[in-house]
Order: sequence, then C-alpha cells, then structure tokens
Amino acid sequence: MTPWIILISYALFLLLFDFFVLHKKDKVTTVRKAIFETIFFASNALLFTFAVYWFYNTNMIDNVNNLSASDAVVKYLTGYIIELSLSVDNLFVIAIIFTGYKIPSQYQHKLLFLGILGAIIFRAILISIGLVLIHKIHGMSIIFGLFLLYTAFKMLKKEAEHEEVHEPKGIMKLFRFSNSMDGGKFVTKVNGKRVFTTLFAALVAIEFTDLLFALDSIPAIFAITTDPFIVYSSNIFAIMGLRSLYFFLANMLEKFVYLKYSVFSILIFVSLKLMTAGFVDIPEWFSLLFIAMSLIIGVYVSLNFNKDAEKHKKE
Repeated sequence: MTPWIILISYALFLLLFDFFVLHKKDKVTTVRKAIFETIFFASNALLFTFAVYWFYNTNMIDNVNNLSASDAVVKYLTGYIIELSLSVDNLFVIAIIFTGYKIPSQYQHKLLFLGILGAIIFRAILISIGLVLIHKIHGMSIIFGLFLLYTAFKMLKKEAEHEEVHEPKGIMKLFRFSNSMDGGKFVTKVNGKRVFTTLFAALVAIEFTDLLFALDSIPAIFAITTDPFIVYSSNIFAIMGLRSLYFFLANMLEKFVYLKYSVFSILIFVSLKLMTAGFVDIPEWFSLLFIAMSLIIGVYVSLNFNKDAEKHKKE
C-alpha cells in the first residue's frame, strides 16, 4: 500500500506545485516556459524510475507478475513512452477544442490542469476494468490487439478528421450554456438564471476526448505489462507531462506531418505483441527500442520534409 500512497502523493504534489507556483495567475504560457515545464515533468517521470526499482527490489509492492526490479523499470519506461507517443493525436484534438470554443490562451492552462485531474480518476477506473477483463476472460488480449489494429488503420484512413471538434453531444444536452466566459468562471448568470460558460463546455469536451483516447492507450500498455502499479504510474506521469508538452508543441504540431506514421507503427507493434503474447516472447528492450526509433524516425523525416518544402518555396 505504501508505494501507491507515495505515487498518488507525489503526483498531487507535482500538480499543485505546477498550479500554485508555476502558474499563480491566468497568464499566457510562453514557449520558453513550456520547454522548462516539459523538461521538469519528464525529469520527474525519469526520477520515479528509482522509486519503481526500490519498490520491486525490496518487495514493497504486490508483485503480481513476479518482475525483477530492472524489468519493472524497463516496463515502466516503455509504458511511459507509449502513452506519450499515443497522446500526439490528443494534442491535435485539444488544439481544435481550444480553437472551436475560442478559448483565450490565459485560460488554457487551467482547463488542461482540471482535465488532467479528471483523467487521473477516469484512467484508474478504466485500467481496473481492463485488468479484470484481461485476467478473467480468456483471449481478451487478442480482442484488445484486434481493437488496436482497427484503431491504427482507422487513424490513417481518417487523418483529415482533425478539422472537426468531436463533442459529447448527448451529455451537452443536459446543460445550459452561455457564450460568455465571465472572467474565466465555469458558471455565470444570464437573465437571473445560472448557466455554464464556454469554459465548462470546453472542459467537458477535453474530458470526453481523453476517455476516447484512453481506450487506445490503455490496451496498448497491456501489451507491455498487466502490473497495475506500472500501468497506472506510467499513465499518470505521461498525462501530467502532456499539458506542458501541448504548450511546447502547439505552434509546431503541423510541422510533424509524418509523426502519425510513427504512431501507426507503434500501434501495429503493440497490437501484434498483445495477440501473440501467449506463444511469442518479445524482449522488453526490443519493445522500448522499437518505440523510441519509430518516434525518432517520424520526427527526423518530418523535419527534413519541412526543410525541402521551404527550399521549394524559395526557388
């Protein structure tokens, strides 16, 4: 129980530090500050590997899969990178939500902060359900693998659909909204009646889209491990870093045009690993190397494509 208390306490401390120290007031996040925060959260995610090693080396954790301390660290890092890589699409959708609802830059951090708090809770529920299914239902890993295959090909087929804001329309009908933001509030009064502001609508949309993306990323990490602590801890640290990563990449997302193919290859790999887990043992170092190389190649090709495009424009 101690490792879980340490994990949750550490995550809450980082979030509170970010909200009350790094972002005391609603101010526009600069690229320089976003870079600092991205490094800060990534460093803390890497720092937690020492805690993971300690928990598994001293048998403090309920080690359901009998992992060695070094194996636990590799699986944690692999899960962390998978979650970050599969969050690229999420960044695009967040950008579209902010644009669609016309959310000013000074309010975007608050929405992402609250979105992360919601994600921490919802992901814990989804991970618990997923683990029950994969342990109780024979062949569930194959079903998860097929779902990821479907997701991968659907992502390539519908890459242009980023132009649309997918709202949880059924839920939205339950609320009354105003186009006013009323100084960054979530609830305001219109004609003497309490209504929700546009900020609240955007928050609901962010939470809803995170649930949809979690349906992809959680089965993907099950290809690496079904250890509850590693699955949840890697998810939490990746989600926390996603907010600062958004502000860092917000103006550069369109430049990484080939990164979607990296995500596609990662989804294909983890889906095949899930479906063949019963009779093929793929080493964790190979999984980590494949995922890292896929991302590096996607970024490299994208940057070179942009250089060639700029040369053609000058000519």
